[in-house]
Amino acid sequence: MSNEFFPEMLANGYRSFRDGRLKEERARYEVLAELGQKPKTMIIACCDSRAGPETVFNAAPGELFVLRNVANLVPPYNTDDGLHGAAAALEFAVQALKVENIVVMGHGRCGGVQAYLVEKEGVVETKPLSPGDFIGRWMQTLEPARERMICEDGADFATRRRALEEAGIRQSIDNLMTFPCVQMQVERGKLHLHGAWFDISSGDLFTMNKKTGNFSAMS
Repeated sequence: MSNEFFPEMLANGYRSFRDGRLKEERARYEVLAELGQKPKTMIIACCDSRAGPETVFNAAPGELFVLRNVANLVPPYNTDDGLHGAAAALEFAVQALKVENIVVMGHGRCGGVQAYLVEKEGVVETKPLSPGDFIGRWMQTLEPARERMICEDGADFATRRRALEEAGIRQSIDNLMTFPCVQMQVERGKLHLHGAWFDISSGDLFTMNKKTGNFSAMS
């Protein structure tokens, strides 16, 4: 019996999945259930509903290990008594799943990045950060990126926002290297770190040059 309080959109979506893609990929799901997951790539992406990595990369079940949080941030390595969800997922991906690639994927018009920039620059036309207990502290992870973002003087807000979105990706990759398990595997050549930025309006994907830190469109 269906739950009358379950969101109708989700129920309909599941039925479509069950009657379509699930039938087509039944064998894959059975293998994944029996043998477990063995993804080669971890994606660290934003929670934004417009930029789902499985959709962007047209991934099949079991191909991507995905961590999503506000503004696709990776905080620096820290072993205090707090609960570190991002660090736990990263540790599992690197040490248990032994992924070969980690991609930090940001996106255009990121609400978290915009709110942080608004708060720092005092822009009154847009909404500031949520007054809750967590989002403000979480977004402070971006401060080093804001100080290092590449942007011409006098650039408009949209340009500065994109510059901070890209700087946040670079900062998260730097922070990944503060984790001993990541640093060790990178130095051994068994793990590779990548940056990517997805333009929601055009559907274009931009990848980061590891030497320069600049982003260019993927053909």
